[in-house]
Amino acid sequence: MTQMAGLKPQHFQWQVQDRIAVIRLSRPERKNPLTFDSYAELRDTFRALAQARDVDVVIFASNGGNFCSGGDVHDIIGPLIGRPMKDLLAFTRMTGDLVKAMISCGKPIIAAVDGVAVGAGAIIAMASDLRLATHAAQCAFLFTRVGLAGCDMGACAMLPRIIGQGRAAELLYTGRVMGAEEGHAWGFWNSLHAPDALEAAAMDLARRLASGPTFAHSITKTQLNQEWNMGLEQAIEAEAQAQAICMQTRDFARAYRAFVAKEKPVFAGD
Repeated sequence: MTQMAGLKPQHFQWQVQDRIAVIRLSRPERKNPLTFDSYAELRDTFRALAQARDVDVVIFASNGGNFCSGGDVHDIIGPLIGRPMKDLLAFTRMTGDLVKAMISCGKPIIAAVDGVAVGAGAIIAMASDLRLATHAAQCAFLFTRVGLAGCDMGACAMLPRIIGQGRAAELLYTGRVMGAEEGHAWGFWNSLHAPDALEAAAMDLARRLASGPTFAHSITKTQLNQEWNMGLEQAIEAEAQAQAICMQTRDFARAYRAFVAKEKPVFAGD
């Protein structure tokens, strides 16, 4: 287990308060694009979060009125032109590893999206557990607009599960912008907020999750992701085992004692 409050990343901003980590991508003057280095550092950070003792929830926030403009045209896209296949595959696997790390970090991730969330920025929002946005949020899986397939970083697997096959197919084929109200109606955004209220809403939700039961939340996240590949009977059995594990926690006993005493339970995550 590790302590991560003191983390000092080089390629994005990091802050931990009340067991909630807030990530903001750097370079707001360019709408927070990703680079080779920021991809790798984000991947390694989410991998480390799986063992973090002092972080229970992550907010992936916007910076300067935008979330993320995707891979940097000059730092990523240009240098990839003409590279050998083994180098290209190493890069695309690394980007996919970021999504894998987000899924397996064991912490609920809340995306708080203002402005542009396109390309890999849309993927980061998609890979988060909960997604809040402003009415100005513009989300686009624009890979086909740069001559690539829409099947990037798990989009063809994850997006249809969130908004449905037909809607996902339209966005992934056309690369068009999904407006905020449209995305909310489709279930991509959990809620919409005014720009000056977005982070407060995300922090309020994060505090509710951080108040526990955090061990049970990690089990919920695991089951939400693992049950994609299960039949119904397998899923029911997996959930029976997961609940039996949670019934051994002190938080389960705390909740019972609080109920008997007509009090609100205070969870400790164990």
